[in-house]
Amino acid sequence: QVRLVESGGGLVQAGGSLRLSCTASGLTSSLYVMGWFRQAPGKEREFVANMNRSGGDDYRDSVKGRFTISRVSTKNMEYLYLRMNSLQPEDTAVYYCAATNQGTLVTQSTFYDYWGQGTQVTVSS
Repeated sequence: QVRLVESGGGLVQAGGSLRLSCTASGLTSSLYVMGWFRQAPGKEREFVANMNRSGGDDYRDSVKGRFTISRVSTKNMEYLYLRMNSLQPEDTAVYYCAATNQGTLVTQSTFYDYWGQGTQVTVSS
């Protein structure tokens, strides 16, 4: 079993920055791709960024150049980060950490097997 726990959300003014963290424990050796998704009120959950074990990554277009995903792997744990700069009100959402055994950088949420509880990011104008 795998457990994902996010932290780092909060309230920030437009133009500000936040860093989200996700800690994965359990059978982390099976987690090939880890990523971030977000869900705003009344909207569907959407892909933000992901990264595989080799350091390959992918981003949704609207966050390219502003968000940076990074990952640290240890023997028994995986750590995933999302540095968010130049935040805008439209970035307001609950951000979820997710992980999958898939071997490719999939962006559809249905391919992800494990999810964290989410952390709220609110950007004020």
